[in-house]
Amino acid sequence: MIDGVKIKKLLKHADDRGYFLEVVRDDDNLLERFGQLSLSLSYPGVIKAFHYHKRQDDIWYFPAGNVQAVLHDLRQDSSTFKQTDVYYMGDNNPISLFIPRGVAHGYRVLGQEPAIITYLTNLSYDPNDPDEYRIPYDDPGIGFDWKTQYR
Repeated sequence: MIDGVKIKKLLKHADDRGYFLEVVRDDDNLLERFGQLSLSLSYPGVIKAFHYHKRQDDIWYFPAGNVQAVLHDLRQDSSTFKQTDVYYMGDNNPISLFIPRGVAHGYRVLGQEPAIITYLTNLSYDPNDPDEYRIPYDDPGIGFDWKTQYR
């Protein structure tokens, strides 16, 4: 696992009325401070990749749909520098994923349904000083193959 990345397995408390799920708590000690909560919907087959932050940490959670989330460590001082990890998240695997600053991240929507992502950050977005740096989804330095691997 990439150094600094944290996974929180989520527990659904279900009964005949539905279910309750705690996604992130302050005592999880994931974010150093709260900045912003955002939500985005992506359609089947969409790839949103890659970007990274120099000051911002993210926590991702997909309450609907399923995705292939890909992280790539860009931090030269990290023990996992240039390591790429893949996580399957969403309906089929409800987890919260902490992504530290300096780790590039992106995802591909799997299946025939849209995916919804909610993400928490330790900083609010500032359009005058955006802490967002883009890398093409097919960047040869990362070299990730987004095609489904039939096994």
